[in-house]
This record gives sequence, structure tokens and C-alpha cells, in this order.
Amino acid sequence: MTQQDTLSTTSTPVSEVPSKASAHVGTGYHSPHEIIGWLPATATPWQQDSAIRAHYKFPEVDWSKRVNPMKTPLGKADAPSGFSLKKPMYHSKSLVQPDSVYRPEYAAYRQGVAGDPIPYNIANDDLITSILLGCFILATVSISQTGNFIHRQLKYFFHPLREGTTVITETSNELRFQLFLLLQTSLLFALIFFFYTKTFGNGTSSLPQHLVIGIYTSIITVYFMFKAVAYNLVGWVFFDRKKNEQWTKSGLFLVATQGIALFPIVMLHAYFNFSIETTVIYTTVIIILAKLLSFYKTYVIFFKKGGAFVQFFLYFCAFEIVPLGILWSVLVFIDHYLKVNF
Repeated sequence: MTQQDTLSTTSTPVSEVPSKASAHVGTGYHSPHEIIGWLPATATPWQQDSAIRAHYKFPEVDWSKRVNPMKTPLGKADAPSGFSLKKPMYHSKSLVQPDSVYRPEYAAYRQGVAGDPIPYNIANDDLITSILLGCFILATVSISQTGNFIHRQLKYFFHPLREGTTVITETSNELRFQLFLLLQTSLLFALIFFFYTKTFGNGTSSLPQHLVIGIYTSIITVYFMFKAVAYNLVGWVFFDRKKNEQWTKSGLFLVATQGIALFPIVMLHAYFNFSIETTVIYTTVIIILAKLLSFYKTYVIFFKKGGAFVQFFLYFCAFEIVPLGILWSVLVFIDHYLKVNF
């Protein structure tokens, strides 16, 4: 026989069962098992519950007047009271005062389907924006104070000094200005490569975007430093000190001017939604012009009198074309590595 059949065949009213059970009441405490034992075998669970409730008095507690050890919002705000060492810690004020929107009976979980996250944008990155703004301010101040130096470098770049002419030594401020522009050039190239991979690359990395840009900047800075060290080592072996010094100044000036030329296109792409295709074309033109000027300056300084064009071409490829290809390969590899492993 099922429970439903038992319930349907039971003829004992619910109100009669507690009265029958109360007839067995004596003095002292009676456990729920004893109370249920006084009922007939056909008593339903509801009748058993009614019998137990008839033998126990459940006091009504006003929790708003009790101590609040969990410090949850009460029905009224905590009354101001002075500090006392004799007062327990749980008598202190509630962490959350009574609020009409506090409904603990509702589960705190999100409903619906999560939307797509907002894509990363340089214009919304306060750190990168601050760095670019700082670069712009420092570059503007530096150019205003070293305008004569830039004019002199441009003049001597296309009109080399004759032998025996006194070379004007660069000041410490002019050298720091060029080193600052070298770091700015590395940052701008890193941002352009970041724009390129974000548009044409596959997948994304969970690393913070400014950290990824910092990694690219470090790699490009190491590239420029490696080129400078390699030029000095080879120049120290095959050429004299004056030519090496002349090339070092020209090479550093070329890198610095690339940073000045790239700054407008980076700002236009980041904050005025210039297309990535235009940015890539502009950057490619700047790189080609820099390599052509480097080609011209290398020939004028090292190989103009010797006439060894084949050696000059190999020298140029070894120090300009090959390192550039290696840099591109390293950047692509690092980008793929970060997307796969992070």
C-alpha cells in the first residue's frame, strides 16, 4: 500500500490526534519519539507534526532587540554609544546600516548571459596615454632648446665635413636628447607593431596590454643597441676612429629622426581612428627612407674613396637588412609565444 493510499484511507481527523496524544501527557519532558508513539499507526506526518507542536511551546523571538554578533543590517540604525573595554566586540556597530535595498533573501548571482568584453583601445589606456603625452612634452621642450643642434646635424648629414675641419663636439644635453628620442622611437615602433598584430594577428594574450607593449619596446631597444655595438666593433677593426665617430653620430641622428617622424601617425591612429593600412604604409615609407639615408651615409663615410662597391653592399646588408629581418622574426615569434602561453 502506498503513502497516498494510507493518507486516503485514514479516517482520523487531524484535530483529534493531538487531543488523543495529550491524554498521555504526564509531568516532565517527553521526547518527540514518545509523542509520536502515542499516536495511532495510521497517523500522517502532518498529524505527527501537529501533535509535537501541541506539546512544545516555541517562543517568538524579536531578533531586532537581541545582540547582533554577525553585524548584519538590523531593523533600525545602531544607537550611538561610547567606548568601553567591558563591552564585548559584537556590541559594536553593524558593518552595514539598515538599507531598503538590502534583501538577504534573494540570491546574489548574475542573471542572463555575459556580454562581449570591450576591446582594448590605446585611447582608453591611462598609462600609455600618459607616456605619449610625456614624450610629446619632452620632445617639444628638447627641440626648442636644441634647434641649432638639429640644424647642424642636417647640414653635416648631406654636406660632409672636409678633412682637417674641426668637429663640433656634442654637449651632454644634446646627447641625452638623442638617447631620449631613441627610446621614443622604440616605443613608437612597438605601438605600431602592436596595432598591426591586434588587427591582423590571430588570438589574444591574457597579459596586460601595456606589459606586452613594454616587451616589444625592450626588444626594439636591444635591436638598436646591438646594431650600435656591432658597428663599433667592425669599425674599430677596419676603419679609423674619426670615421667611426662620424658614423655613430649619423646613425643616432637617423634613429632619433625616425621617432619624430613616427609620432604623428601613432597619435592619429590611436586617437583619431586612422586605418591600420595607412599606418603600416606610412611606417614602411619611413623605414625605407631611413635605410636609403643610411645607405648613402655608409657609402660616403666608409667606401667613397675605396670604390669597393661589392664590399660596401655586403657591409650594408649585413648591418641593416639582416638585423631588420631578424628583428621582425623575433617580434612575430614573441607575439605568437605570448598568445599561446599566456
